[in-house]
This record gives sequence, C-alpha cells and structure tokens, in this order.
Amino acid sequence: MTLKSDLASRKSLLRKHILAQREQLPEVLHGQYSLVIARRLAQMPVYQRSGVVLAYMNFGTEFDSRSWVMQVLADGKRLVLPKVNRDTGQLDLYRVHDLESQLAAGLWGIAEPVPERCERLIDLNEVEFALLPGVAFARDGARLGYGGGYYDKLLMRQPVIRPGGRAALAGSLVGERMKPYPVLVAAAFALQVVQDVPQEKTDVRVDWLVTEQGIIDCSV
Repeated sequence: MTLKSDLASRKSLLRKHILAQREQLPEVLHGQYSLVIARRLAQMPVYQRSGVVLAYMNFGTEFDSRSWVMQVLADGKRLVLPKVNRDTGQLDLYRVHDLESQLAAGLWGIAEPVPERCERLIDLNEVEFALLPGVAFARDGARLGYGGGYYDKLLMRQPVIRPGGRAALAGSLVGERMKPYPVLVAAAFALQVVQDVPQEKTDVRVDWLVTEQGIIDCSV
C-alpha cells in the first residue's frame, strides 16, 4: 500500500466512525448543542468585528447552522453562501440577504443560492470570517471533510495563501501589500473532536474550533 492510499484509508475509516457517532446523537441534544454553538459563534470577538461572513447551510446530522445564519443577517453583516458548481467541481460564492427567496435545494438536497437571484462574490479576500463544515477536527486545527475537497480548493484559489491557515495576515514574497485573509472557523459537536486527523499538504487547517463545550484556539 502506498503512503497516499494509506492516508486515504485512514481518512475514510475516521470519517465513517465519526459520522456513525454523529448519527447516534439524540435529536433533542442535537438541537440543544446546535443552539449553544450558534450562541458561542455570535459571541466571538473575531465574528463581531467582521463585516462579511461566509457560512453554509447544513444537511443531515451536521451542526444546525440555520439559526446562526439568521443571526448573521440580523447583525447586519453581509452573508455569503456557497454553491457547488458541477461544471468546475468547485464552490461559487454568492451574497444572500433573504434565505426564503434566494435559496433552493441543490446538490445532496443542501439549500444553496440561486444564481439568478443573488450577487456573485468573485474575490474570497472580501470575506473576513469563514465558517467551514467538516466531519472530524483536531485541536491543532486539522480538519477532515466529506472527501470532495471543495473547501480546500476554494481556499487554495486565494492569490495569497497562509501556510497551514495560521497567520491573520499574509503577504507575497515580492513585497506585495499585506492582504486580509478570512479567519477560518469550524463548528462541530464535541464528539467530532479527535486526537489526530490525517492530513495532506493540500488540507487547510482552521484557526478556531467551536463546540457545545467551548471555543478552542487552534494556534496554541
């Protein structure tokens, strides 16, 4: 078995294990934990300072993001949501101000922006706070997604990339003006936090991890 296939196998096993555990979370606790997480997200100083926020609409047994997304709008922030582009295999971003009129069920039944009803966001550098979905996370910010690599590809499209998703600012090697980069945050249930997450060079780490038990600064 090659190193790459071994890594893929470890990721697959961890993904199946955590998804099975998440499926077993009682519905009442799922709702309670989601509300606690949403409240913690809204209380984060880095969120409160941000004017443009990238979020996502959940599916299945994920953290229920809808109440937090509604809070983003209520706070007067500019909300950005992703849509899977089936032609490119990547995520396109759109500004959304009305969840009822501007969203419709897309890939896997996830509520996505309707392009004809939304303004497309071209430059991710406009985003200041980005909430990323995922299956499993480690306290150092390592993230295991669902296997499609959509968010890793989205973040790698940046003109300037921070090594490991760490620094608050990133600059080019030729003295280009320093550019802001989205603070990367993940919301998950505590059962999704594990000791170690297998990582590849293209895997992007998060800066903060928010669970029903607390907020983890992944840089320390």
